[in-house]
Amino acid sequence: MAKMEVKTSLLDNMIGVGDMVLLEPLNEETVINNLKKRFDHNEIYTYIGSVVISVNPYRSLPIYSPEKVEDYRNRNFYELSPHIFALSDEAYRSLRDQDKDQCILITGESGAGKTEASKLVMSYVAAVCGKGAEVNQVKEQLLQSNPVLEAFGNAKTVRNDNSSRFGKYMDIEFDFKGDPLGGVISNYLLEKSRVVKQAGGERNFHVFYQLLSGASEELLNKLKLERDFSRYNYLSLDSAKVNGVDDAANFRTVRNAMQIVGFMDHEVESVLEVVAAVLKLGNIEFKPESRVNGLDESKIKDKNELKEICELTGIDQSVLERAFSFRTVEAKQEKVSTTLNVAQAYYARDALAKNLYSRLFSWLVNRINESIKAQTKVRKKVMGVLDIYGFEIFEDNSFEQFIINYCNEKLQQIFIELTLKEEQEEYIREDIEWTHIEYFNNAIICDLIENNTNGILAMLDEECLRPGTVTDETFLEKLNQVCATHQHFESRMSKCSRFLNDTSLPHSCFRIQHYAGKVLYQVEGFVDKNNDLLYRDLSQAMWKAGHALIKSLFPEGNPAKINLKRPPTAGSQFKASVATLMKNLQTKNPNYIRCIKPNDKKAAHIFNEGLVCHQVRYLGLLENVRVRRAGYAFRQAYEPCLERYKMLCKQTWPHWKGPARAGVEVLFNELEIPVEEYSFGRSKIFIRNPRTLFKLEDLRKQRLEDLATLIQKIYRGWKCRTHFLLMRKSQIVMAAWYRRYAQQKRYQQIKSSTLVIQSYIRGWKARKILRELKHQKRCEEAATTIAAYWHGTQARRELSRLKAEARNKHAIAVIWAYWLGSKVRREYRKFFRANAGKKIYEFTLQRIVQKYFLEMKNKVPSLSPIDKNWPSRPYLFLDSTHKELKSIFHLWRCKKYRDQFTDQQKLIYEEKLEASELFKDKKALYPSSVGQPFQGPYLEINKNPKYKKLKDAIEEKIIIAEVVNKINRANGKSTSRIFLLTNNNLLLADQKSGQIKSEVPLVDVTKVSMSSQNDGFFAVHLKEGSEAASKGDFLFSSDHLIEMATKLYRTTLSQTKQKLNIEISDEFLVQFRQDKVCVKFIQGNQKNGSVPTCKRKNNRLLEVAVP
Repeated sequence: MAKMEVKTSLLDNMIGVGDMVLLEPLNEETVINNLKKRFDHNEIYTYIGSVVISVNPYRSLPIYSPEKVEDYRNRNFYELSPHIFALSDEAYRSLRDQDKDQCILITGESGAGKTEASKLVMSYVAAVCGKGAEVNQVKEQLLQSNPVLEAFGNAKTVRNDNSSRFGKYMDIEFDFKGDPLGGVISNYLLEKSRVVKQAGGERNFHVFYQLLSGASEELLNKLKLERDFSRYNYLSLDSAKVNGVDDAANFRTVRNAMQIVGFMDHEVESVLEVVAAVLKLGNIEFKPESRVNGLDESKIKDKNELKEICELTGIDQSVLERAFSFRTVEAKQEKVSTTLNVAQAYYARDALAKNLYSRLFSWLVNRINESIKAQTKVRKKVMGVLDIYGFEIFEDNSFEQFIINYCNEKLQQIFIELTLKEEQEEYIREDIEWTHIEYFNNAIICDLIENNTNGILAMLDEECLRPGTVTDETFLEKLNQVCATHQHFESRMSKCSRFLNDTSLPHSCFRIQHYAGKVLYQVEGFVDKNNDLLYRDLSQAMWKAGHALIKSLFPEGNPAKINLKRPPTAGSQFKASVATLMKNLQTKNPNYIRCIKPNDKKAAHIFNEGLVCHQVRYLGLLENVRVRRAGYAFRQAYEPCLERYKMLCKQTWPHWKGPARAGVEVLFNELEIPVEEYSFGRSKIFIRNPRTLFKLEDLRKQRLEDLATLIQKIYRGWKCRTHFLLMRKSQIVMAAWYRRYAQQKRYQQIKSSTLVIQSYIRGWKARKILRELKHQKRCEEAATTIAAYWHGTQARRELSRLKAEARNKHAIAVIWAYWLGSKVRREYRKFFRANAGKKIYEFTLQRIVQKYFLEMKNKVPSLSPIDKNWPSRPYLFLDSTHKELKSIFHLWRCKKYRDQFTDQQKLIYEEKLEASELFKDKKALYPSSVGQPFQGPYLEINKNPKYKKLKDAIEEKIIIAEVVNKINRANGKSTSRIFLLTNNNLLLADQKSGQIKSEVPLVDVTKVSMSSQNDGFFAVHLKEGSEAASKGDFLFSSDHLIEMATKLYRTTLSQTKQKLNIEISDEFLVQFRQDKVCVKFIQGNQKNGSVPTCKRKNNRLLEVAVP
């Protein structure tokens, strides 16, 4: 996706009109066309001054990314295109920098996007405020309160899949730095009638469907529920499943959100039990019975549902059954008990379900408030966010719509008053003359509803309290008597009915002319809904419940606190709540978001002009624009105004050196704008008519085009000059390089010619000298040859003489030797026969041994100590010599092999030898360890920054550093620990944090026990009474058991001069605290392959299964 163009002003690249105060001409048609044009271009936000109009796009748009948050952060409200982030930033900065408490009022009809708008406001504030562990926790809790309240307070309606069926006002509290400290939530008029009845195409509250879809089978069985929606009468089936909504996933989200907000596990369980009880109440059915005295009474058809409800809530079944069948009325000292017929029993059942759910919802709000409230008592700044139902006009409008529309009348009243007040304050602040603005004041409608003597709510309360027969018809008759002459009240039976032209007005209805239009109310149900009665028997039954939460929801059921005073009506309670809300809003600086629903199909890209027109009327947008532009339609600070339009005047372009106001005055005088079209305030310029602003924009646009042409001209000239200079420079460089190349080539030719001539001359001189040297050499060789021949002749003559003399001497020596030999033989002959055999034997033996050693020299094997080859014995009498020679050779080559070892290698082989003596033929795991080198510190703690803290805590040399599994003494499960062995101590540390958990001196280690099988379990026994043995012995599992036991044995021997006892047995005792536990090793098939498993069988036996 291409990067979006960055706008520096609301007026740049405007689609339609971004601020409808500038709309010209101003009428209903142009307002709707402007909204449609912007909606078609994905511009869903539009301003009316500081009010944000939001059109629900019914799809995701890429305008809420972290980059967008940064774009609108600390920016002027009108600096960028309209956005909800701009209003959120303006409110947050006013709160943080100017210490002004803020409130954001979000209104609109169901499905217009009010809930999403409130989430966006809160997410923006969370993104731009401070960071830190505590701050992030507070932000997360504030944000996660939304899923909880939506699950219990929202439902699918024909207009909205996630419609808020209650009004919510949240005060977010900040410290002096603007970091969130906590919040307080207020709820208004939960639509509890939805619990027992829903219109066609609508659903009950989300939590019922989420619980049945997302709960595990174990939880459903515990709550005595089934997953089938059709099993419950309070759940409508035609809209049980909503496209695009995963109730199971939402249930997991809600449970996670409750955990983050701070709900304990038992509290969550209690809440779900109450929800299950409400669901099952709807399945209780009654049948009529006649008593002896002729009175009708009711009985429960199937008591199984009642029994399960009582098991869930801890109520005595007989108590609850009686409460559904009888009603006790107390008057002073008298009690009268009457039976309930079937209709009254169903009324009592539904009243209990509605009260139980609404009180649970109020408890949830209070519980969330306890978690998210500010913990500090410092002075706080407050930002309120009001997400409340919009004006409602249905085909059948009842008491709920009457109350909702009354609330919207009050909000409209405070909106007009605060808007006018804001305008007036700005005019006074800027020293501009204030012009009185004519507008419709809906106070007369509010008075019609809330007047304490003649108001509709007062009449309704008076009728509910009147003794005798009270019905909706008697209430309507009273309205006709009291309100007949009111210009905003109409009914068939009023005094002015003969002047009505609308004959479709039924007799059981009345009509009120609200600020948003006429609304027809069905009077049926007004009295019952206002009374909101719950029989005292049911309250007392609920108070007797063994369920702590249910008991706390019905404090009036306590017999010790019986109050005969009638509880306040629903209308009076809501009237008081609205009055408190209005008082709260008037103390804060208001910010408005008006939400509009583009179509009833909840589909993207569809803009229903008729539906939007209806909402524009009842939201009073046209009137809002008129109020805003009644005096001056546009106002702007002098600095940005001069910066935007300075190019329209030669005196201010390109730079104005004086005050900004003086520059704007010069600019407007130069443009000859009529004086009556603008006024100069203290810090802003005020423009009366939008046409003047659009004229300035047109002039600016034309001037920018001229400036662009000038810039292009200058740029093109600069580009051509630069290109020419570059070409000229290139030509000079190329010419210089060519001349250099030509001179170099000519020089090379001369040089090569010179070298050829020189070589020819040098060759001629060399050949001449060679001829002279050869002649001289031949002369010298000739003289040498003659001399040699002469000397040879002389030498041969002398040699002949010497040979003759030698022959004579040799003949004499030979004769003498023969004579001596003859003489010796004559003397020796007499001894020869006696010693010949012995001499021959010794000589033969000597020759055989000599031959044997010479052959062994060529047949000796390699110098490898593990080479077992040895030549065969040639003679039997050499057997002992052959074996001794083999032993001597093996010892010699072992010594030669050992001489090659370093000190480290010698230590390793000593440890291997020690391991062989300790474990060979005793431990089945030993053979597999022979080929593995003993490394010792496997973890390399000195190099790993994760264990820096652990490294600093240990001053001694680390002999072993390895991760082992420490066996839990209670259940046999394992926990990863770092096993460290130093010269004096044995230490255990946490693998993740590196914190030392245990430190045992080696003098306290008495024994090491292990099995004889192929496993890595071993126990370290500690000296009884030592400080390290307070929790008992240690049981570990390791992949390097042989190495760890060997090094522990050698280190203990080195330090204590005593051999450590190594016990190898398939059954040994281990001391765990005060108990001795037997560790037993057995053979077994493992589910997880070849890994041994450990399991605690009882208090005295720990069984290890080895594959």
